[in-house]
Amino acid sequence: MKKYHLLYLLSALLLAGFTSCEDMLTEKPNSSYDKDGYFDSEAKAEMAIMGIYSSISDKDHYGWCEMAAPASDDTYYTSRTHSDNQVHDIAHYRINSTNTWVENLWKFKYQAIDRANMAIDGIRHMTGYEENKKLKALEAEARFLRAFMAFDLVKYWGDVPFKTTYSESYESAYQPRASRETIYDEIIADLTFAKENTEWATAGSDPERVTQGAARALLMRVYLQRAGYSLQMDGKLTRPEEGKRKEYFNAVIEEWKAFQANGYHDFHPRGYDTLFKDISYGTQNPKETLWEISFFHMQGKRNGGAWGIYNGPMVGEPTGLAASEANQHMGRANGFFIVVPEWRGFFEETDTRRDVMVCTYQQRWNAKLKAHEKRELKAGGWYCGKWRREWMSPDSWNKNLNYGDVNFCPLRYADVVLMAAEAYNETGNAQSTAWELLNRVRTRAGATPITEANYEELMAARKKTHQLTFIDDTTPQGKFRTALYWERGFELAFEGQRKYDLIRWGVLGKALKLFGEASSVNKKETKPYPAYQTFTEGKHELFPIPLKEIQSNPKLEGKNNPGY
Repeated sequence: MKKYHLLYLLSALLLAGFTSCEDMLTEKPNSSYDKDGYFDSEAKAEMAIMGIYSSISDKDHYGWCEMAAPASDDTYYTSRTHSDNQVHDIAHYRINSTNTWVENLWKFKYQAIDRANMAIDGIRHMTGYEENKKLKALEAEARFLRAFMAFDLVKYWGDVPFKTTYSESYESAYQPRASRETIYDEIIADLTFAKENTEWATAGSDPERVTQGAARALLMRVYLQRAGYSLQMDGKLTRPEEGKRKEYFNAVIEEWKAFQANGYHDFHPRGYDTLFKDISYGTQNPKETLWEISFFHMQGKRNGGAWGIYNGPMVGEPTGLAASEANQHMGRANGFFIVVPEWRGFFEETDTRRDVMVCTYQQRWNAKLKAHEKRELKAGGWYCGKWRREWMSPDSWNKNLNYGDVNFCPLRYADVVLMAAEAYNETGNAQSTAWELLNRVRTRAGATPITEANYEELMAARKKTHQLTFIDDTTPQGKFRTALYWERGFELAFEGQRKYDLIRWGVLGKALKLFGEASSVNKKETKPYPAYQTFTEGKHELFPIPLKEIQSNPKLEGKNNPGY
C-alpha cells in the first residue's frame, strides 16, 4: 500500500520558517532558523530533503499546474478553447508571458532548486560527512531532485538563470542566462553522483524516495533529450553534431546495461491495466514505477493532487445525500483533457493499452437512484483514462472534491526499455536488439511483435490516414523510428514525455498539423483541437519566461524567449 511521508508536512513547516519565496528566484532567510547552524544531525538533514520533495509535490506544482506543461501534442488536448491565461492557453499554444500557470511552474522549479542547493551545502559541511554513507545518500537524493527540476527548466525555457549555490540574498538570486549545455553538464554530474550514492530498489523499497534506478532512468532521458533538437535563442531548432549524438546514445546504452545487470526492475507483474489501477488506488509496486511524486490529501485541506480528477474521465458530483452516505460514492472529476480520438483505432484489438489510454465513457450522477451511471460517449468526447476516480481508494473519494491521493509516476521501467531501444537503433549497429526491446513492451501489452518483415502489414492502416511524411522509413533505421513514434504514443501518452519526444525529434509542429487536419473533431467550424493552427515553429517549443521575472531580474536584459 501507499506510504505517506508525514515528514513532508513537518519539513514544509520547518522550511517555511527560514525560506519564503519573495520573488521568483529568491528564498530569503527570515526567521530564527539559521542554515549554518541547522545541519547538526542526520534527522535534520533528512528533514531538509523532505522540504525539497514537498516543493515538487505541492498541489500547485506537480499536483496541478504541471498537467498543462506537456499539452497539447498529437494524443490529447484540453476540453475547452476559451482563453483563460492558464491551462487552456498553454495547451492551445495561445500562451503569453503573463500566464499564471507558467509563473507557478517557474516559481516552483526555482524554489525546489534553491532548497536542494541549501540542503546539499548544509550536508557537505556536516561533521563526519566524508565517511558517512547516510549523509551521502541524502545528498544524492537532493542532487537527483535538483537535476529533475533543472531538466524541467531546460525543456520548458531553454537557456535560463541557473546556479548550484543557495540564494542568501536578493543580489545573489539574480543571474544571467546560462547555456543549456552548461546546465546539462550540471544535471549529468548530479545524476552521476546520485546513481553512485543510492541503492537499487528492492521489493520493500518506497518508490516515493529516489533510488539508483530512478537516477539512471532520468540520466537516460537527459541524454536522449540532449541528443535531439531544441529551440535556440536565434529561433532555430538545432541538435548536436553526430559525434556528440552518438556519445549520448552510447551513454544511454551503458545505463541500460546497468539495469540488466541489477535485474530487479521489470514490468508490473499483473499487466498494464493493473499498473494504472494500482497507481490510482495507491497500491505501490517499485518494480515498474521507478519513482513516484507523492500526493496525500489531508481531510478538508487543499493539498494532495488532481491526478485522475482533472485529467481523467468526468464524474458527476453526488448530490442529495446525507452525510453518512457521502463516503459511499466516488466524488467529482472534471475531465479537462480529451484524447485525439483517432488513436483508439490505431491499437490492435488485443492491445490492453487501448482501453487504459482512452476512456470512452463518463460517470453521470443519478440523484433519484443515488448512484453513478456510466454513459458512453461519441468520439471527440473521450477522456484520458490512465487515472480515474473509480479506481481510487474509497478512503480518498470525498476528502475534497477537487483533490485526491493519486501519485504521479514520471519514471517507469517501460520507458527505460524504449529509451534503450531508441539508443541502440540510433547507434546504427544493433537493429535486432532495438526491435527485441521494443517488442518486449508490445508483448507485455498483448500487441503483435513488429519486425522489418511484418512492418508494412502492421503500418498499412495508419499510413492510409496518418502517413508520417516527416520520418523517412525507407531505411532500416527509419522503419524503427516510425515504429517507435507510434509505440511511445501507445505506451506513454499523457505521462509528460510525448511533447518533448516530438520536440527532440524535430517534428512537433508537423505532428500537430498531421493529426489536427486529419482528426474528426476538427471537421466542424468550431475546432476543439486547434493546436495545428495556433502552433508556431521556432516559438512554441519553449515557454515564455514570466514577465515578472523579466522585469525584476536586470541580468536578463529584458529579453524573452524567441517569439515572445
